[in-house]
Amino acid sequence: MRVPCYNCDTVTELEVGFEVVNFVCPNCHSLYWADSEGQLRLRSKFKPEVNYFNFKIGDKGFLKGSEYRVTGAITKKINGGYHWREYILKNDAGDFVYLSESDGHWIFLTEMEEKFDVRTHPKSITYNSSSFHLYEYSDTEIDNAQGYFDFELPTKRVHLTEYIQPPLMISIEKRNGVETAFLGEYISKKEIKKGFPNVDLPYQSGVNIVQPYYFDVNNTAIIFCIFLLMIITTNWYIYKDQAEQVVFDKAIAFTDFNNRELTSGSFVLKGGSAPVTVQVSTDVDNSWANVDVALVNETTNDEIHANKDIEYYHGYEDGESWTEGNWSEKFNICGVKAGKYHLLIKPLKAPEDSKNTAMKVKVVWNQPSSRNVWIIAIFMIVVYIVIRYFKINFEKTRWEDSSYSPYSE
Repeated sequence: MRVPCYNCDTVTELEVGFEVVNFVCPNCHSLYWADSEGQLRLRSKFKPEVNYFNFKIGDKGFLKGSEYRVTGAITKKINGGYHWREYILKNDAGDFVYLSESDGHWIFLTEMEEKFDVRTHPKSITYNSSSFHLYEYSDTEIDNAQGYFDFELPTKRVHLTEYIQPPLMISIEKRNGVETAFLGEYISKKEIKKGFPNVDLPYQSGVNIVQPYYFDVNNTAIIFCIFLLMIITTNWYIYKDQAEQVVFDKAIAFTDFNNRELTSGSFVLKGGSAPVTVQVSTDVDNSWANVDVALVNETTNDEIHANKDIEYYHGYEDGESWTEGNWSEKFNICGVKAGKYHLLIKPLKAPEDSKNTAMKVKVVWNQPSSRNVWIIAIFMIVVYIVIRYFKINFEKTRWEDSSYSPYSE
């Protein structure tokens, strides 16, 4: 359809495939009405406060499995000067869909056959067994338009009632005495850009009326619970038959092994990884001693070394007695796996310490610690709390412009 504008001499041409009731010049926004013979007559002109559209009339793109062409665009506003844009798209099958853009967020809308009684603005309505909650109702008016329209653009305000169940919404318009419902679904900017790669899209800001949160909080909780249950079950299964095992317990005389290695007998560890605890005690008195322990894997010959000083000093100074250190120490070799091992133990004492004759060494392969399981559990609980906290703030932001927010300040 070719339409020359009488005001600005701009010619707009597009095969729309429907009967045009109104036409608005994309250049000067002059409004044309079809007469009884279908001829377009100049009626009036929009004087828009906001004169910007992302899509041009005739732009083609691919959305939701179908190719669409932009046939019309409208800018709407409500009291307070808030504006948003709506684009009318049509495919070759003659189906119309609508794109609503606000602050860079997009909603894909289709007309519904269902009717809803919202004359009293009920707090919720039901559709497909889901409750949609009243977000707002207001009177809107068209501030600007361009393109071809198969309906009469209203000259009076349109009553708009919106119900949401993110990422879905039901928008009900009462236009020229006729009530029409639209089902809307939030559509990402990425999907719009993919469908219309040549269109410059606006910057996205704020939280949209039906923008989904980044995480599904309920599904996240279920996944965390299942994951934690699997960890606990696996941990129990691996370690259920494992018990504490003393692999070495002997007093070593310094006269035999001072600064020389003692080789223990071989021992076999069965089960999951667990720490080996080395307990050392010796009668140091104002002196020191040292022990070096090597755990040797007889299959791989890998060695794990650990070293510890035992010191005990005491005295009397300025009328007060004092002590420092201890006669015994304890340390761990962590994450020891199952296998066949032996120990290399080298005790050492101060040469001048003649009173200390022996060092007692006890080596125990402990029962496995459940600390790692609890660390994971606490981590997931903290992550879930953080996600839920930001989810609540996200929802508060969504509802802050509504008079029906379920969140009280």
